[in-house]
Amino acid sequence: MVETIGILGSGLIGRSWAMLFAGAGYKVRLFDIQPTQVQGALKDIETQLNELEKANLIRGSRTAKEQISLISGTSSLEECVAGALLVQECTPEFLDIKLKALKELDAVVQAPTIISSSTSTHLPSVLSKDLKNKERFIVSHPVNPPYYVKLVEIVPAPYTESWVPPKVRSIMEELGQVPVSLKKEVPGFSLNRIQYVILNEAWRQVEDGVLDVADVDKVMSEGLGPRYAFLGALEVAHLNAEGMENYCERYAPTIHSVSQTIGPIPHLLNETHKTVHKQLCDVTPLDKLQERRQWRDACLTKLSVLKQQMEAIPNKGVVSKK
Repeated sequence: MVETIGILGSGLIGRSWAMLFAGAGYKVRLFDIQPTQVQGALKDIETQLNELEKANLIRGSRTAKEQISLISGTSSLEECVAGALLVQECTPEFLDIKLKALKELDAVVQAPTIISSSTSTHLPSVLSKDLKNKERFIVSHPVNPPYYVKLVEIVPAPYTESWVPPKVRSIMEELGQVPVSLKKEVPGFSLNRIQYVILNEAWRQVEDGVLDVADVDKVMSEGLGPRYAFLGALEVAHLNAEGMENYCERYAPTIHSVSQTIGPIPHLLNETHKTVHKQLCDVTPLDKLQERRQWRDACLTKLSVLKQQMEAIPNKGVVSKK
Protein backbone atom coordinates (compact mmCIF):
# COMPACT_ATOMS: atom_id res chain seq x y z
CA MET A 1 0.00 0.00 0.00
CA VAL A 2 1.26 3.49 -0.87
CA GLU A 3 1.65 5.61 2.27
CA THR A 4 0.21 9.13 2.38
CA ILE A 5 1.93 12.32 3.52
CA GLY A 6 0.09 15.50 4.46
CA ILE A 7 1.70 18.88 3.80
CA LEU A 8 0.34 21.78 5.82
CA GLY A 9 1.13 24.93 3.83
CA SER A 10 1.55 25.49 0.09
CA GLY A 11 4.48 27.92 0.12
CA LEU A 12 7.95 27.27 -1.27
CA ILE A 13 8.98 24.89 1.52
CA GLY A 14 5.70 22.98 1.32
CA ARG A 15 6.08 22.60 -2.44
CA SER A 16 9.64 21.32 -2.08
CA TRP A 17 8.53 18.76 0.51
CA ALA A 18 5.69 17.65 -1.78
CA MET A 19 8.15 17.08 -4.63
CA LEU A 20 10.58 15.18 -2.42
CA PHE A 21 7.92 12.88 -0.98
CA ALA A 22 6.40 12.23 -4.41
CA GLY A 23 9.87 11.45 -5.75
CA ALA A 24 10.10 8.66 -3.19
CA GLY A 25 6.69 7.28 -4.20
CA TYR A 26 4.48 8.69 -1.43
CA LYS A 27 1.01 10.03 -2.11
CA VAL A 28 0.98 13.68 -1.08
CA ARG A 29 -1.93 15.87 -0.03
CA LEU A 30 -1.05 19.55 -0.07
CA PHE A 31 -3.23 21.71 2.19
CA ASP A 32 -3.90 25.42 2.17
CA ILE A 33 -6.94 27.27 3.47
CA GLN A 34 -7.12 29.20 0.18
CA PRO A 35 -8.12 27.01 -2.82
CA THR A 36 -6.40 29.43 -5.22
CA GLN A 37 -3.15 28.97 -3.31
CA VAL A 38 -3.47 25.20 -3.62
CA GLN A 39 -4.09 25.34 -7.36
CA GLY A 40 -1.21 27.76 -7.86
CA ALA A 41 1.11 25.49 -5.89
CA LEU A 42 0.10 22.39 -7.88
CA LYS A 43 0.67 24.22 -11.16
CA ASP A 44 4.09 25.42 -9.99
CA ILE A 45 5.06 21.91 -8.84
CA GLU A 46 4.07 20.49 -12.23
CA THR A 47 6.18 23.11 -14.00
CA GLN A 48 9.19 22.51 -11.74
CA LEU A 49 9.10 18.74 -12.09
CA ASN A 50 8.79 18.89 -15.87
CA GLU A 51 11.72 21.32 -16.08
CA LEU A 52 13.82 19.18 -13.74
CA GLU A 53 13.08 16.11 -15.84
CA LYS A 54 14.14 17.91 -19.03
CA ALA A 55 17.40 18.89 -17.33
CA ASN A 56 17.88 15.31 -16.08
CA LEU A 57 17.90 16.62 -12.51
CA ILE A 58 14.65 15.20 -11.17
CA ARG A 59 14.93 13.38 -7.84
CA GLY A 60 13.76 9.79 -7.47
CA SER A 61 13.29 7.01 -10.02
CA ARG A 62 9.82 8.06 -11.18
CA THR A 63 9.01 10.25 -14.15
CA ALA A 64 7.69 13.77 -13.70
CA LYS A 65 4.26 12.61 -14.83
CA GLU A 66 4.25 9.81 -12.26
CA GLN A 67 5.32 12.16 -9.48
CA ILE A 68 2.77 14.80 -10.44
CA SER A 69 0.02 12.15 -10.32
CA LEU A 70 0.94 11.42 -6.68
CA ILE A 71 0.35 15.02 -5.54
CA SER A 72 -3.11 16.39 -4.89
CA GLY A 73 -4.38 19.53 -3.19
CA THR A 74 -7.11 20.18 -0.66
CA SER A 75 -8.58 22.95 1.45
CA SER A 76 -9.89 20.41 3.97
CA LEU A 77 -7.51 19.81 6.86
CA GLU A 78 -9.35 16.60 7.74
CA GLU A 79 -8.78 15.28 4.21
CA CYS A 80 -5.12 16.31 4.31
CA VAL A 81 -4.32 14.30 7.44
CA ALA A 82 -6.68 11.31 7.10
CA GLY A 83 -4.63 8.13 7.38
CA ALA A 84 -1.36 9.98 6.85
CA LEU A 85 1.92 8.43 7.94
CA LEU A 86 3.28 11.93 8.62
CA VAL A 87 2.05 15.49 8.36
CA GLN A 88 4.72 18.09 7.58
CA GLU A 89 3.82 21.57 8.88
CA CYS A 90 5.20 24.32 6.62
CA THR A 91 3.43 27.49 7.74
CA PRO A 92 5.28 30.86 7.94
CA GLU A 93 7.98 31.21 10.59
CA PHE A 94 5.89 33.19 13.08
CA LEU A 95 5.16 31.58 16.43
CA ASP A 96 1.52 32.68 16.63
CA ILE A 97 0.78 31.35 13.13
CA LYS A 98 2.46 28.03 13.83
CA LEU A 99 0.73 27.57 17.19
CA LYS A 100 -2.66 28.26 15.61
CA ALA A 101 -2.00 25.87 12.71
CA LEU A 102 -0.72 23.12 15.00
CA LYS A 103 -3.70 23.50 17.33
CA GLU A 104 -6.06 23.03 14.39
CA LEU A 105 -4.00 20.10 13.12
CA ASP A 106 -3.96 18.52 16.59
CA ALA A 107 -7.76 18.56 16.67
CA VAL A 108 -8.09 16.32 13.60
CA VAL A 109 -4.96 14.14 13.53
CA GLN A 110 -5.06 10.63 14.96
CA ALA A 111 -2.47 8.12 16.13
CA PRO A 112 -0.09 6.91 14.83
CA THR A 113 0.34 9.89 12.46
CA ILE A 114 3.57 11.79 13.12
CA ILE A 115 3.37 15.59 13.33
CA SER A 116 6.55 17.10 11.91
CA SER A 117 7.38 20.82 11.76
CA SER A 118 9.69 22.55 9.29
CA THR A 119 10.49 25.32 11.79
CA SER A 120 14.01 26.70 11.76
CA THR A 121 13.85 28.61 15.05
CA HIS A 122 11.14 27.43 17.44
CA LEU A 123 11.87 24.69 19.97
CA PRO A 124 9.77 21.53 19.62
CA SER A 125 8.66 21.80 23.24
CA VAL A 126 7.42 25.35 22.68
CA LEU A 127 5.40 24.38 19.61
CA SER A 128 3.92 21.16 20.98
CA LYS A 129 3.58 21.50 24.76
CA ASP A 130 -0.20 22.03 24.60
CA LEU A 131 -0.94 19.40 21.94
CA LYS A 132 -2.77 16.23 22.91
CA ASN A 133 -0.65 14.41 20.30
CA LYS A 134 2.62 15.95 21.52
CA GLU A 135 4.31 12.56 22.07
CA ARG A 136 4.38 12.12 18.27
CA PHE A 137 5.64 15.65 17.54
CA ILE A 138 9.07 16.31 16.08
CA VAL A 139 10.91 18.99 14.13
CA SER A 140 12.28 18.10 10.67
CA HIS A 141 14.05 21.31 9.72
CA PRO A 142 15.17 21.42 6.08
CA VAL A 143 17.76 23.75 4.63
CA ASN A 144 16.44 26.19 2.03
CA PRO A 145 16.02 25.19 -0.78
CA PRO A 146 15.46 21.59 0.41
CA TYR A 147 15.20 20.10 -3.08
CA TYR A 148 18.83 21.09 -3.71
CA VAL A 149 20.32 21.12 -0.19
CA LYS A 150 19.78 17.75 1.43
CA LEU A 151 20.42 18.34 5.14
CA VAL A 152 17.47 17.87 7.51
CA GLU A 153 17.77 18.47 11.26
CA ILE A 154 15.63 16.03 13.25
CA VAL A 155 14.87 17.48 16.68
CA PRO A 156 12.62 15.76 19.24
CA ALA A 157 10.91 17.37 22.20
CA PRO A 158 11.82 15.95 25.63
CA TYR A 159 8.62 13.87 25.59
CA THR A 160 8.68 12.69 21.97
CA GLU A 161 8.21 8.91 21.93
CA SER A 162 11.46 7.04 21.27
CA TRP A 163 10.27 5.40 18.03
CA VAL A 164 9.52 8.70 16.30
CA PRO A 165 13.05 10.11 15.66
CA PRO A 166 14.44 6.94 14.01
CA LYS A 167 11.26 6.53 11.98
CA VAL A 168 11.48 10.11 10.68
CA ARG A 169 15.20 9.69 9.99
CA SER A 170 14.52 6.59 7.90
CA ILE A 171 11.83 8.46 5.94
CA MET A 172 14.23 11.33 5.24
CA GLU A 173 16.89 8.89 4.06
CA GLU A 174 14.29 7.28 1.80
CA LEU A 175 13.68 10.70 0.23
CA GLY A 176 17.39 11.03 -0.47
CA GLN A 177 17.86 13.73 2.15
CA VAL A 178 20.73 13.69 4.65
CA PRO A 179 19.33 13.75 8.20
CA VAL A 180 21.21 14.63 11.36
CA SER A 181 19.61 13.60 14.65
CA LEU A 182 19.90 16.01 17.57
CA LYS A 183 19.92 14.16 20.89
CA LYS A 184 18.16 17.05 22.58
CA GLU A 185 16.59 20.36 21.66
CA VAL A 186 18.73 23.51 21.82
CA PRO A 187 17.85 27.04 20.62
CA GLY A 188 18.73 27.41 16.94
CA PHE A 189 19.26 23.65 16.64
CA SER A 190 22.69 22.88 15.12
CA LEU A 191 22.80 24.56 11.71
CA ASN A 192 21.66 28.01 12.81
CA ARG A 193 23.90 28.00 15.88
CA ILE A 194 26.89 27.47 13.58
CA GLN A 195 25.53 29.83 10.93
CA TYR A 196 24.97 32.62 13.47
CA VAL A 197 28.56 32.37 14.73
CA ILE A 198 29.81 32.84 11.16
CA LEU A 199 27.36 35.67 10.46
CA ASN A 200 28.24 37.45 13.70
CA GLU A 201 31.98 37.39 12.97
CA ALA A 202 31.46 38.50 9.36
CA TRP A 203 29.32 41.36 10.70
CA ARG A 204 31.97 42.34 13.25
CA GLN A 205 34.68 42.47 10.57
CA VAL A 206 32.58 44.88 8.49
CA GLU A 207 31.60 46.92 11.55
CA ASP A 208 35.21 47.14 12.76
CA GLY A 209 36.52 48.15 9.33
CA VAL A 210 38.53 44.97 8.77
CA LEU A 211 36.94 44.03 5.43
CA ASP A 212 34.12 45.30 3.28
CA VAL A 213 31.08 43.16 2.53
CA ALA A 214 32.31 41.77 -0.80
CA ASP A 215 35.66 40.69 0.61
CA VAL A 216 34.36 39.18 3.84
CA ASP A 217 31.92 37.10 1.77
CA LYS A 218 34.85 35.92 -0.40
CA VAL A 219 36.45 34.48 2.73
CA MET A 220 33.55 32.01 2.75
CA SER A 221 32.86 31.54 -0.97
CA GLU A 222 36.50 31.28 -2.05
CA GLY A 223 38.15 30.08 1.16
CA LEU A 224 36.20 28.08 3.69
CA GLY A 225 33.17 27.30 1.54
CA PRO A 226 34.77 25.04 -1.10
CA ARG A 227 36.18 22.77 1.61
CA TYR A 228 33.02 22.82 3.68
CA ALA A 229 30.99 21.75 0.64
CA PHE A 230 32.53 18.30 1.01
CA LEU A 231 34.00 18.14 4.52
CA GLY A 232 32.85 19.36 7.91
CA ALA A 233 34.85 21.78 10.06
CA LEU A 234 36.19 19.01 12.28
CA GLU A 235 37.40 16.80 9.43
CA VAL A 236 38.94 19.82 7.69
CA ALA A 237 41.03 20.34 10.83
CA HIS A 238 41.79 16.60 11.02
CA LEU A 239 43.21 16.70 7.48
CA ASN A 240 45.08 19.99 7.97
CA ALA A 241 47.44 18.30 10.40
CA GLU A 242 48.45 14.75 11.23
CA GLY A 243 45.06 14.08 12.74
CA MET A 244 42.97 16.07 15.21
CA GLU A 245 45.21 15.38 18.18
CA ASN A 246 48.18 16.84 16.30
CA TYR A 247 46.03 19.77 15.09
CA CYS A 248 45.12 20.64 18.68
CA GLU A 249 48.74 20.38 19.78
CA ARG A 250 49.76 22.76 16.99
CA TYR A 251 46.95 25.27 16.96
CA ALA A 252 44.98 25.14 20.22
CA PRO A 253 46.93 27.99 21.87
CA THR A 254 46.49 30.24 18.81
CA ILE A 255 42.81 29.39 18.44
CA HIS A 256 42.24 30.18 22.10
CA SER A 257 44.26 33.40 21.94
CA VAL A 258 42.51 34.72 18.81
CA SER A 259 39.11 33.71 20.15
CA GLN A 260 39.72 35.85 23.23
CA THR A 261 39.86 38.91 20.96
CA ILE A 262 36.43 38.30 19.39
CA GLY A 263 34.09 41.00 20.54
CA PRO A 264 30.58 40.83 21.97
CA ILE A 265 27.72 39.45 19.92
CA PRO A 266 26.59 42.24 17.58
CA HIS A 267 23.00 43.35 17.36
CA LEU A 268 22.37 43.24 13.63
CA LEU A 269 19.64 45.88 13.72
CA ASN A 270 21.91 48.90 14.09
CA GLU A 271 23.55 51.46 11.82
CA THR A 272 25.86 48.81 10.36
CA HIS A 273 22.96 47.00 8.77
CA LYS A 274 22.41 49.99 6.47
CA THR A 275 26.03 49.83 5.32
CA VAL A 276 25.87 46.09 4.78
CA HIS A 277 22.54 46.39 2.96
CA LYS A 278 23.85 49.10 0.61
CA GLN A 279 26.98 47.14 -0.28
CA LEU A 280 24.95 43.99 -0.93
CA CYS A 281 22.51 45.94 -3.12
CA ASP A 282 25.47 47.23 -5.12
CA VAL A 283 26.16 43.58 -5.98
CA THR A 284 22.58 42.30 -6.17
CA PRO A 285 19.86 44.98 -6.40
CA LEU A 286 16.52 44.12 -4.83
CA ASP A 287 14.87 43.75 -8.22
CA LYS A 288 17.47 41.12 -9.14
CA LEU A 289 17.10 38.94 -6.03
CA GLN A 290 15.01 36.29 -7.77
CA GLU A 291 17.50 36.02 -10.62
CA ARG A 292 20.29 35.60 -8.10
CA ARG A 293 18.30 32.94 -6.23
CA GLN A 294 17.84 31.04 -9.49
CA TRP A 295 21.59 31.27 -10.11
CA ARG A 296 22.19 30.03 -6.55
CA ASP A 297 19.86 27.08 -7.08
CA ALA A 298 21.58 26.24 -10.37
CA CYS A 299 24.94 26.26 -8.57
CA LEU A 300 23.57 24.04 -5.81
CA THR A 301 22.17 21.65 -8.40
CA LYS A 302 25.53 21.36 -10.15
CA LEU A 303 27.26 20.93 -6.81
CA SER A 304 24.81 18.18 -5.84
CA VAL A 305 25.59 16.35 -9.09
CA LEU A 306 29.33 16.71 -8.46
CA LYS A 307 28.98 15.41 -4.90
CA GLN A 308 27.09 12.37 -6.16
CA GLN A 309 29.85 11.71 -8.68
CA MET A 310 32.55 12.08 -6.02
CA GLU A 311 30.71 9.81 -3.60
CA ALA A 312 30.74 7.10 -6.28
CA ILE A 313 34.53 7.20 -6.41
CA PRO A 314 36.04 4.70 -3.91
CA ASN A 315 37.83 6.53 -1.11
CA LYS A 316 40.20 4.16 0.63
CA GLY A 317 40.76 6.64 3.41
CA VAL A 318 37.15 6.48 4.55
CA VAL A 319 36.27 3.52 6.72
CA SER A 320 32.62 4.41 7.33
CA LYS A 321 30.37 7.39 6.61
CA LYS A 322 28.15 6.67 9.60
